[in-house]
Amino acid sequence: MEVLKELNVDGKIIKVIKGDITLEETEAIVNAANSHLKHGGGVAGAIVRRGGKIIQEESDKIGYVPVGSAAITTAGNLKAKYVIHAVGPVWGEGDEDEKLKNAVLSALKIAEEKGIKSVSLPAISSGIFGFPKERAAKIIFNTAVDFLLKAKNLKEIHFCNIDGLTASLFEKEAQLWESER
Repeated sequence: MEVLKELNVDGKIIKVIKGDITLEETEAIVNAANSHLKHGGGVAGAIVRRGGKIIQEESDKIGYVPVGSAAITTAGNLKAKYVIHAVGPVWGEGDEDEKLKNAVLSALKIAEEKGIKSVSLPAISSGIFGFPKERAAKIIFNTAVDFLLKAKNLKEIHFCNIDGLTASLFEKEAQLWESER
């Protein structure tokens, strides 16, 4: 795990991390999920492989989650206590920017309602769902930071991505955000 950028804003922590989200020690990690919560590939597959089949079993009980929404399960064998499954859009389905923003907000609202203090987010929809990475990083970063600064319970957000390109795009967003303050 490599911290590329860390910001402390009004006592709230923002970190951009290049690393494996399944190893994060935040209270919750966000999974880039599909609507049926079938966690076969990408971030979702890695989470279930490391966390155990309890995550898939709990997801099966939840069933369907619409695009732009999120649901929560326990985290099995992961260091985190919870996995929040955020369903982002598939690129090309229409209104993708708003749907991605809503998926991030839904995940963070669940965290806030549960009293979760720290969350780690991946680049939702930017893998097999085809959302352009740079655009996704901008929407996810700004939506999450705006939420964090108003949150009562949530104190720390990590943007954690395993590939260097995606992690660097979040680092760029953090630098841009910092320079505009």
